[in-house]
Amino acid sequence: MKLPMRDAMARQADERVAGARVRLPRRVVEKPLQQVAKRLLMALGVLLATVLIVYLDRAGYHDNADETVDFLDSVYYATVTLSTTGYGDIVPYSDSARLANILLVTPLRVLFLIILVGTTLEVLTERTREEFRRNRWRATLRDHTVIVGFGTKGRSAIQTLCATGLRKDQIVIVDPATKVIDAANADGFVGVVGDATRTDVLLRAEVQKARQIIVATQRDDTAVLVTLTARQLNKGAKIVAAVREEENAPLLRQSGADAVITSASAAGRLLGLSVLSPSAGTVMEDLIQQGSGLDLVERPVTKAEAGRSVRETKDLVVSVLRGHRLLGYDDPAASPLQLTDRVITIVRATPVTPLTTPDED
Repeated sequence: MKLPMRDAMARQADERVAGARVRLPRRVVEKPLQQVAKRLLMALGVLLATVLIVYLDRAGYHDNADETVDFLDSVYYATVTLSTTGYGDIVPYSDSARLANILLVTPLRVLFLIILVGTTLEVLTERTREEFRRNRWRATLRDHTVIVGFGTKGRSAIQTLCATGLRKDQIVIVDPATKVIDAANADGFVGVVGDATRTDVLLRAEVQKARQIIVATQRDDTAVLVTLTARQLNKGAKIVAAVREEENAPLLRQSGADAVITSASAAGRLLGLSVLSPSAGTVMEDLIQQGSGLDLVERPVTKAEAGRSVRETKDLVVSVLRGHRLLGYDDPAASPLQLTDRVITIVRATPVTPLTTPDED
């Protein structure tokens, strides 16, 4: 069994070998051609400034060829000086020319060299900044939500979570496809590229510190393995998994899932309900879509509601959660309500604008 420190060291070593698996949302940057054009213009500006300085003080320079320095000689001197070639055929000999070289030409030479190696410096800076952002992200991430799979089910789950006010920086996407993680980054989510059935991949997503985990894979056997691995790493997280076949639901529960959603059966029941009553199907679809129309909300019982009947609450109560028992609204045991109860109610949706935390460099 690995120690936490060894796990962290192994995870960082694996990232250095296999590349940056954790991908944070990137800022919008300039196009490469625009960056190159801007640098060329800056280099040209430095060159022209040096030519102007030399030409204005050309009387203080000595040319070994013809004793005088004209405009072409000024361009020639500026070019060989900025490129640090320095043939020595044109030299400053007056005090003013030498002072100008010390105070003006030398800083311009340094600036010219910085522009020339700007691409390399930018790459190194970007790598350092990315490593800093990744380390800071790991250090500050707590009680987040891990979504395994960024397909239709995963995206729908994220839409529901964001509609309830969950911030994007509190969601981590895990998917084996690089293009899928790129799409998640474009939407503002942190992504981890890799197979979620592997322990090291889930550790990169900091699943051991997560508050809730949603398993929305395409295959049921993959969902079982992901749930088993996630439960071993985090004993207290709430794990919700989706399966295609209803017969695999008990296996997911045995693997550690707190709730299992059978996607094929749920869709089939909604289809059947819509055939019998299209209006009822519309209402059910509205209920499972957070943030618009009617919402199903679980909340604690207030002090004013404690001791009263289910029908005396301000909201429409559907069920009462008492301990581990789920009681229907018409169950005699549901009333009177207790202060430790939680109620599942139908309320009018109040759209919530998700809060996003801007990236700091």
